[in-house]
Amino acid sequence: MESLSPQVVSAAKLPILNPNEFDLWKMRIEQYFLMTDYSLWEVILNGDSPIPTRLVEGVAQPVAPTTVEQKLAKKNELKARGTLLMALLDKHQLKFNSHKDAKSLMEAIEKRFGGNTQTKKVQKTLLKQQFENFSGSSSEGLDQIHDRLQKLVSQLEIHGVSLSQEDMNLKFLRSLPSEWKTHTLIWRNKADLEDKSLDDLFNSLKIYKSEVKHSSSQGSDSLNLAFVSTTPADSTNDSVSAVVNVSAVGAKLSASTLPNIDADDLEEIDLKWQMAMLTMRARKECRSPKDLRRTAVAEPQRRSVPVETSTSNALVS
Repeated sequence: MESLSPQVVSAAKLPILNPNEFDLWKMRIEQYFLMTDYSLWEVILNGDSPIPTRLVEGVAQPVAPTTVEQKLAKKNELKARGTLLMALLDKHQLKFNSHKDAKSLMEAIEKRFGGNTQTKKVQKTLLKQQFENFSGSSSEGLDQIHDRLQKLVSQLEIHGVSLSQEDMNLKFLRSLPSEWKTHTLIWRNKADLEDKSLDDLFNSLKIYKSEVKHSSSQGSDSLNLAFVSTTPADSTNDSVSAVVNVSAVGAKLSASTLPNIDADDLEEIDLKWQMAMLTMRARKECRSPKDLRRTAVAEPQRRSVPVETSTSNALVS
């Protein structure tokens, strides 16, 4: 395989081995050789052609390569071995320098950092637990949560754990902060959720980032207000106030104090609360001048009643 252009080679950055992420590094180092010269990776996996030798007094002695093929094989061997050594941390290079060919060097690195069957089993179990308990925080953005989940899914795939597309999408939706609940509840009830890739779902939600950020900042201010129904005749305001008051009380209760209420029901209540907030805000902003005059008329008017004062002098007929 011919080497790629110098521009591509310079763009590919040699991945340095993280002792705790050997499988990820192995995948990345293979991609690095694919971007530079994949024939070097073939040398690492299969070894190169045998070193030329000749018999000296009945003993095989290595000799310098003479043919074009032998010289190329020697060159590839040196480049592959040198690249692997450079991908190690400085403190490990001296230890692994004793391996004189690329294949044995890679085998030694894998034995040292790849772990045995038992350690791989433990690591797989830990990754499964991390996926099960995965959640995002309010301090993280949508991009950060997506990237963390994507990395975890990739690590599970490296260890042979396959996840359904629906499980990955649901995990992503459930891990988002509370300000995303309106959108996540809608997406969780979509029939074609399992047909969406994780990246497609991320891009679909990404267009609402500014809207969610704006509503979140307004919602935090609105929570500090007390909502009181003003007019008994206005049934809409009564309903909205009731929903807000009930939801506000429910929001203060933890899930542990409500054992008989399902988590999905709580999310639905929270969604109704958010819709009530939006309804009240819209009614307030869209109020016509006629409504304002009607409100002014409905308010009790203060009247001034004249009070007669009796004179201190008695009337004499």
